[in-house]
Amino acid sequence: MARPVVAVVGRPNVGKSTLFNRLIGERRAVVDAVPGTTRDRLYGTAEWRGREFTVVDTGGIGMEGDPSRGSAVPVREDVLAQAQEAMDEADVILFVVDAVTGPVPADHDVADLLRRSRKPIVVAANKADGDRQGRNSVEFYELGLGEGLPISALHGTGTGDLLDAIVERFEPADVEPEEGPHLSLAIVGRPNVGKSSLINALLGKQRSIVSPVAGTTRDAIDTELQVDGRRVLLVDTAGIRRRGRIERGVEKFSVLRAIRAVERAEVAVLVIDAVDGVTAQDTHVGGYIQEARKGLIVVVNKWDLIEKDTNTAKEYTDRIRRDLSFVDWAPLVFISALTRQRVPRILELAETVQARRDMRVPTPKLMELVREAVSRHVVSERGRQLKIYYATQAGTRPPTFVFFVNDPKLLHFSYQRYLENQLRAAFDFEGTAIRLVFRGRDEKDARD
Repeated sequence: MARPVVAVVGRPNVGKSTLFNRLIGERRAVVDAVPGTTRDRLYGTAEWRGREFTVVDTGGIGMEGDPSRGSAVPVREDVLAQAQEAMDEADVILFVVDAVTGPVPADHDVADLLRRSRKPIVVAANKADGDRQGRNSVEFYELGLGEGLPISALHGTGTGDLLDAIVERFEPADVEPEEGPHLSLAIVGRPNVGKSSLINALLGKQRSIVSPVAGTTRDAIDTELQVDGRRVLLVDTAGIRRRGRIERGVEKFSVLRAIRAVERAEVAVLVIDAVDGVTAQDTHVGGYIQEARKGLIVVVNKWDLIEKDTNTAKEYTDRIRRDLSFVDWAPLVFISALTRQRVPRILELAETVQARRDMRVPTPKLMELVREAVSRHVVSERGRQLKIYYATQAGTRPPTFVFFVNDPKLLHFSYQRYLENQLRAAFDFEGTAIRLVFRGRDEKDARD
């Protein structure tokens, strides 16, 4: 099953970002610090009671209005847009309120919106640092969303009970999935980069739409195709194409929608506007795809609008590779969805990426590569030398490799990247993230 998505919503200055950092920080089990993605974190991975889930800070997705700075967007309008997006895309909504101030009109506005949703909601009464603030949390019953759990995101008190309440609202993890399609693709990207045109080009006359497929966790409708006798699923295309139903204020929160789609797919197609180039939002989504360890194809759309000479393609490639250096393993293709230039290439690449995600490396070949890599690059710290005793591939989708070492603490990120590059050079894992796990002799001290 895809990891559940928990969206953190609420008005400004209630401590959403502090709580977000608390949930993905001290309580985290699997979090990858990927250099080069972005300084502004919008999402993170947390684990509690054996359930891994994605936490999204909606306050980071849309810059909340600030009347003192002459913001054109009122605070309340921005908060409501965040709540609407969370209502549409999240599995659980974490509504953060302020235990010091008690309920205020902006809280009631968000609560009115959330009550009309079918999504599970947990109310966190933050800043409950003392007995008086803790007692104030009962006032939030008037919002009609149940108990306001008293917590302090700053000091961590009450967050265990809060995480219990969140996990209890997830769908059961032991549901047996139905037989899936041969290939599932998520078409993601900023508004107006040409996602709808690309989807329409992929749904050309030469391909037949088999049936609408109900989404697993929300009312989205996916589109299934038959390509050379194989089932291909375009994830959440109805949600992407349903532009008339998306209010203008919500469009800027489309990162959450992209995360939701990526979780449900095996391969993501990140669409970039050739005119605008790579933006901060593109790096946000690209970083999430990398952390979710999915397959990735970077598609540069509107290539027909670019004036070209003999060096244009190379210059664009170099620039995009630099801006998205953390996913330099992803294939890059320049297209025009309007004219269908190179559009068929996307499905061809997706098939290749899927095959790479399913590829297995025999242990003898892997051990041979490890021995050669270690002999070329010896790692030592304070007189201690890193030793890799054994390595094996533990799984696929993504390809996962386990290394048994004398001390995982001797591993620096740069050496992990070195080993990953050696694996990619030897076995061609183009288009897919890979996972490296390092275990000590006692198999408890591990670095991922």
